[in-house]
Amino acid sequence: MMKKDMFNQAQEIIKNAYVPYSNFRVAAVLKLKNGETLTGINVENASYGLSNCAERTALFSAYAKGIRKEDIDSILVYTDKDYFVSPCGACRQVMSELMEADADVTMANSKGEMKTIKNKDLLPLGFSKEDL
Repeated sequence: MMKKDMFNQAQEIIKNAYVPYSNFRVAAVLKLKNGETLTGINVENASYGLSNCAERTALFSAYAKGIRKEDIDSILVYTDKDYFVSPCGACRQVMSELMEADADVTMANSKGEMKTIKNKDLLPLGFSKEDL
């Protein structure tokens, strides 16, 4: 699956985001090394701390299916804004543990623009199991 296909899939599922408070919709498409994809959307809650981001939704769904970091190729994070939105700090921490350091992270916007960086570059000096 190409990044454009991932982008199209994200555009389709973003409508499922549950965002009655912020109206800030996000979709994530996780691509596995075997070419399969898993998706996630953000889900808000009136108790804001109980909300979950699209990136974590996709990753937690993958892990629930037995998929592990070595199975994951990349993730695309899409917003229907005309600018790039980077994963939040909580997502960066989860991504640093649940995805390989060299996995691609692509940010995509409503204009079809995409920017790709490596997972390891999202959270320099991140907290890891070695710190425990």
